[in-house]
Amino acid sequence: MRTYEVLFILSPQVTEEEATTLITDFKGIAEKNGATLKNEEAWGRRRLAYPIHKSNEGIYHLFVLESDSSLSELDRRMKNVDRVLRHVIVRTDLEHKRADKLAKRNPKKERVRPAVAPYGVSAPVQEQQAAAPEPVAAPEPVAAPAAEPEMTTAAAEEPATQA
Repeated sequence: MRTYEVLFILSPQVTEEEATTLITDFKGIAEKNGATLKNEEAWGRRRLAYPIHKSNEGIYHLFVLESDSSLSELDRRMKNVDRVLRHVIVRTDLEHKRADKLAKRNPKKERVRPAVAPYGVSAPVQEQQAAAPEPVAAPEPVAAPAAEPEMTTAAAEEPATQA
């Protein structure tokens, strides 16, 4: 059995009754073609990432279906209904199969990190240090650099004497 996720966005102008009839129609089309409904989620009204047909909102709905055949008839019907702004049908069993295969190939080792106190510090002292934060020292004022006296030509010509 193949697993599919069907996500579609209905126009915000669609009434509740009209939305429920569209959803039941789409479920009926999928079940008539041999698909079984595993999960259904109504995400409700959400803001769109960008305007579609001058609409900034849409009514989101998700189906998770299992089927041996393709869902081409459901795809065709969703394309023809004007009240469906966007839809996408994704086969998800391949991703689950890949994830299971990778999990078998690379089993994760459970890491256990010891809760050992640092060398020379006992556990009660360590807890006290964690509870009491260190005081922060006030920043020291920075003095402006002193202006250097200008050298005269006579002082520049004299060699420096060492003591």
